[in-house]
Amino acid sequence: MTRRNSPTDNIKEPVRRASSQPWFERLARLGYAAKGLVYFIVGFLAAQAAFGAGGRTTDTSGALTTIVSQPFGKFLLFLVTIGIVGYVLLRIVQTILDPEHAGEKMDAKRIATRIGYAFSGLAYAGLAVTAVKLMIGSGGSSGNSTQDWTAWFLSQPFGQWLVGLGGAVTIGIGFSYIYKAFKGKFRQQFKLTQMSNNEQTWAVRLGRLGIAARGIVFTIIGVFLIQAAKQSDASEAKGFGEALASLEQQPFGPWILGLVALGLISYGIYSVVEARYRQILH
Repeated sequence: MTRRNSPTDNIKEPVRRASSQPWFERLARLGYAAKGLVYFIVGFLAAQAAFGAGGRTTDTSGALTTIVSQPFGKFLLFLVTIGIVGYVLLRIVQTILDPEHAGEKMDAKRIATRIGYAFSGLAYAGLAVTAVKLMIGSGGSSGNSTQDWTAWFLSQPFGQWLVGLGGAVTIGIGFSYIYKAFKGKFRQQFKLTQMSNNEQTWAVRLGRLGIAARGIVFTIIGVFLIQAAKQSDASEAKGFGEALASLEQQPFGPWILGLVALGLISYGIYSVVEARYRQILH
């Protein structure tokens, strides 16, 4: 008796075939490089602001605005956009196939990982849309998307609980990044046989500093979301750039912001290392 494919198998098989093509890996690697450039710019601008050399605290959309304002900016942004699309496609494949945990038993951790891939893909899809708008001259993202979404959720039944839950999850993501940085297990995701000992050492150093910096920012965003939930006030919610700006307002703020900014610069470089050496869909 012939075994009929399940609906999930019907989805997975064409995705698996497409992701096995050489072009997919090249596009995914370009995605890591584009992501690295964006975070490098965010960190560089924040470092300038911290050390009094101009600059500003901004988010990934602000980094795209910086790119498009440079000489040949639209061409550069076009390349970055192609990379971001490649990263979105990678996240879609990871959501559907979860290739890094293939063969393992499905459990809560794997489900949470896939949900994380999906949300990451949505976030970068939004960033790609912003990039396209900048290229065609219709402007980037308008307003504060974090506050807009928070206001929408607050207007729903049990809205305060939903926003509070979102804040708690965001804090959890932040802590998971910090833990990941501490453990350094991301080293296993690289093609270590192609890297020298020095390259491996610096990849781990950059990864630890960069991933920890992202963890700090996500934790701050989560705290602000919980504050917005408690007060039922969307204006209390802060996005990535505003979370960075809040660091500067603390005691020794410029030093704290400077350290986190250097961490984001490190994350940008680390992502470029990933573009070269990370195992794609292993």
